Amino acid sequence: MTDRIRAVAEADWPEIAALEVGAYADTSLTEGEAALRSRASAGTCFVLDRDGRIAGYALALPYPRFRYPDLTRPEEAIHCSSNLHLHDLVITTPLRRRGLGTRLVRHLTDEARTRGFTTMSLVAIAGKEPFWRANGYHPHPEARLPAGYGSGAVYMSARLAALREAV
Repeated sequence: MTDRIRAVAEADWPEIAALEVGAYADTSLTEGEAALRSRASAGTCFVLDRDGRIAGYALALPYPRFRYPDLTRPEEAIHCSSNLHLHDLVITTPLRRRGLGTRLVRHLTDEARTRGFTTMSLVAIAGKEPFWRANGYHPHPEARLPAGYGSGAVYMSARLAALREAV
């Protein structure tokens, strides 16, 4: 089996949407293809291609620090920011816990650094805060998140310079 990380292509969206549905089936976090497309930014969205099938994806977009996408509607504007917000990271269930998520995060981090971003942020959901801490992110419990992100969701961020040691 050959794995490679590549940019999201137009033909990938149905598979990305299907992976999202599978990952969040028991939650209110499923957004659908149109909303996911609206959160895609050129050069900062990737898929993990495993022998021609998508095994995972990472969608990130420039977004002001301490702000985050509204899950109830698609994005309407492109933000200018030195912060890159990782909106969604999914690895297909059978391939989880094999380091593939970390590999996607490292790739995205390298690309963010190359593109001049100084920080990265995300909302850790469903108990994933320890994973993100292990990848160099720090929680900001003062950032109030809407209920749509689920109970226990935490806004987290990292300075890209600091991630050089952690990732």
